[in-house]
Amino acid sequence: MASNKPILCGPCHKGEINTKADIWCLNCDEGLCSTCLSHHKRSKGTCDHKTIDIKSHNPSIQAIKTECDKHGQQLNLYCPSHLMPCCDECISTSHSKCTGIKSLVSVVEKTKIEKSKESIETDINSILNLLVTLINNKSENIETGENQCLSIKKSIKGIRQEINKHLDHLEKKLSQEIDTIWNQEKSEATDFISEIEGKKENLKEIKRNLQTVTSNTTKLQSFIGVHQIEQKVHQYQHYVEDLDERTKEVDIKMKQNDEIEKILNKLESLESLGEVTVVKTEVAMNIDTSVKRKAQVESQEQSNINNMTMNIETKIEMNIKEWISDMICLMDGRVIVVEPYGKVNLLTSDGELQKELPIPGKALSVTQINQDTIAITYLGEKAIKIFNMENETVTKVIILDKRCFGLSFYNNSLAVGLNKDEIRIIDLEGNTQKSIQDESRSNLYNLVYCNDRVIYSDPIGKAVCCYDESGKQIWQYKQDLSQPWGLCTDTYGNIIVADCRSGRIIVISKDGQDSKVLISKEDGLTLPQYIYIKHNEPSGFICDINGTYLTKFNLSMG
Repeated sequence: MASNKPILCGPCHKGEINTKADIWCLNCDEGLCSTCLSHHKRSKGTCDHKTIDIKSHNPSIQAIKTECDKHGQQLNLYCPSHLMPCCDECISTSHSKCTGIKSLVSVVEKTKIEKSKESIETDINSILNLLVTLINNKSENIETGENQCLSIKKSIKGIRQEINKHLDHLEKKLSQEIDTIWNQEKSEATDFISEIEGKKENLKEIKRNLQTVTSNTTKLQSFIGVHQIEQKVHQYQHYVEDLDERTKEVDIKMKQNDEIEKILNKLESLESLGEVTVVKTEVAMNIDTSVKRKAQVESQEQSNINNMTMNIETKIEMNIKEWISDMICLMDGRVIVVEPYGKVNLLTSDGELQKELPIPGKALSVTQINQDTIAITYLGEKAIKIFNMENETVTKVIILDKRCFGLSFYNNSLAVGLNKDEIRIIDLEGNTQKSIQDESRSNLYNLVYCNDRVIYSDPIGKAVCCYDESGKQIWQYKQDLSQPWGLCTDTYGNIIVADCRSGRIIVISKDGQDSKVLISKEDGLTLPQYIYIKHNEPSGFICDINGTYLTKFNLSMG
């Protein structure tokens, strides 16, 4: 036991009698003396409760609540759409449109808790291994940076030996610049390591808790305890996925001033010995975990579109009253709506206008690269601009040889539609990785790049087409489409299309063989132009062609 203070019998204590408990009831979450235990076992409501010897009870482990935090009612139902236990009030208020609601008791009985525990432990170990690797890489990078700095300083002194005293102040200036830049980078790297160490210790603590959460608890408590730990592990998974920029390797380099070669003849014209730059290299993040917002309950992958349903939750007035050229949901749930003549509107996760991003030019299409960075194409321009939303600055311009239209980011690469005849996959430096030649009748405004495939809509040709990265067409879908426009994919790779003219949202199966109308004009849709599903959530937004409203929807697989 964690404390020498004796645990009192709960029923006796309520009667103002202090009797030492001999037994702990896991269901009642209180101690029982031998007398009260006898009544406890004979009572119809408590005879099947699980009890343990008081010496086995560890009060330091926080009790796993089986009641709803929000409503105080017993958790007795399970929502497969949101992967969470619920009470009756939760179902009536927050999950009324969800399908497939199940009894929590039946879910618990079917769940292999020990297997879920093993899976979570594997995920924790995988993340811990990744964090250790990041620490080692960054530590080695610091050592390399130190050596690079010493090498640069040595070269500076070698140069200085060949010139006269006029260069003394330039040497000092450049050395200070090196120290300033490197100290900043080193400080950031050291802080990063400290942060990772903290995360690592927290994960170890979670791992230790995982070992105890199924000991001396009811199966329901074990289920909910493992579920709660799983949610924490999800947070660490998202943390690792969002590190991105901070994991890049840092190299300290110097670009030597070209004027040095002319130094003997033009000393007075020399203003600098060189320029210190920081070159950051992408590090492969090989995350071998199953923490991808999966259900604890074992089930087969639900990819049958016949079971898919979409329900409109609410319609939010925007009144932009301009033709909308693109819409996306950001990783944090906020929404970007693009007007083709300059305005890029940033909305909250509830669809309310937060601000207009100060992006120059006539923005056309947008995609998110990481938490703070988006890429944008422009009406009539042969360029892609990388924009930092936090600093509100253009950080890079990628120049191409054709007009740029639709844009999508996947696996550290950009897929961009060029006119009507090419989809080009490039890295973030603008280097061509692959080129897909197509026969679209429309300019390539709308495309999605994911799972090594590119899917685009052809409004004039009334088709949705899917290509692999080699440029081979996998399938083309034309059945019952009148003007397919915006499109996105769900968790299972199915394609959800806004068929603008018909006022319908249509889902096409991953293999392009089947389709289903999810919602239509009869549900209140008018000229739906764009659709996007939120990151790791079964919900999203639909935007009409004129920016009159945002329709918020929920998606479930039945």
